[in-house]
Amino acid sequence: MDSIVPKPAPKTTAVGSVRGKLGKAKATVPGGKSRSSKAGLVFPVGRIKRRLKDVMNGQRVGVGSAVYLAAVLEYLTA
Repeated sequence: MDSIVPKPAPKTTAVGSVRGKLGKAKATVPGGKSRSSKAGLVFPVGRIKRRLKDVMNGQRVGVGSAVYLAAVLEYLTA
């Protein structure tokens, strides 16, 4: 027995509107440069710093420590 409610037609996507599959659009700051690119690294320094702050429980974490750790991790994986 078929339901009385009609099924919606499948949504068609335009060629340029596949942003949903690519993730969130990044907001670029004019003149902004990431800490990873400043250090010449591929590993995400900001993400590593955030994880360090979570682990260190109330202690301060310098930017240099995150850059150093990202460089060591990148060296070990290369």
